Amino acid sequence: MRVPRHRRYVRPYAFALLRALLRYSATRDAYVLRIIGRRFGLVLRVDRRAARMPFDGPDRRRAGPGRAAG
Repeated sequence: MRVPRHRRYVRPYAFALLRALLRYSATRDAYVLRIIGRRFGLVLRVDRRAARMPFDGPDRRRAGPGRAAG
């Protein structure tokens, strides 16, 4: 059994530059290199993760706006 390749997150502007070299793979839910991406190369995902909000409490779930502390 093959070890799955790690996904690498890229910024949207970098993804736009690489778009011509990539194809979407539904089984991986990521983009891979055209032609050789089935076995070799990068596995990329667009970095859509939100920036983390600063918090000063012991639990991040209580840090969101509009949530009562305690």
